[in-house]
Amino acid sequence: MAALNEDGHDVTLMRGVVAAFVEGRIVLTFDKDFGELAFRLGQRATPGVILLRPRLRSPDYLVRFTRAVLAQGHTWQGHFAVAEEGRLRLIPLPA
Repeated sequence: MAALNEDGHDVTLMRGVVAAFVEGRIVLTFDKDFGELAFRLGQRATPGVILLRPRLRSPDYLVRFTRAVLAQGHTWQGHFAVAEEGRLRLIPLPA
């Protein structure tokens, strides 16, 4: 997290997704089921959710991968994004 904060991202570890939404934060997750849950529950547009799907899980690689995803400059607002090596899909959440 420190590396992302150094890049200017306001990153914090949150145990509750609801708190992230209340604070207007983008949610970064490795949980594949989170997307299905968000759509099944009809999650309204939020500051955004990014499902990170890196091929490696070493801490250094995760920082590089996450930095590369966030540096793409997309408008995450109201989207569920799936980030894989060489591929980023943005799926609008219900309005």
